[in-house]
Amino acid sequence: MKISVELTLAPLKDNYVPTIKSFIKKIRKLGVIINETPLSTQIYGEYDEVMNMIIPMIRKTFEDEDAVMLHIKMIKGDRSQYEPDF
Repeated sequence: MKISVELTLAPLKDNYVPTIKSFIKKIRKLGVIINETPLSTQIYGEYDEVMNMIIPMIRKTFEDEDAVMLHIKMIKGDRSQYEPDF
């Protein structure tokens, strides 16, 4: 089953940029389709593959940071080729 996942990492500290850059660099190495925007990173692929990749990354980030929020949106299906039709 294909899924689309949108992640927005929000470290709750003044010097947040290095944490976000490190998180995005790890996502880039996953070997799945990604789309980076100024507000979030989107990941597309097989459900089990994507989840097995991002769960350890999320855990590590939560262990390493004192205060951090992660917003996750998930939708069934690969929306990587989405184009508005209106």
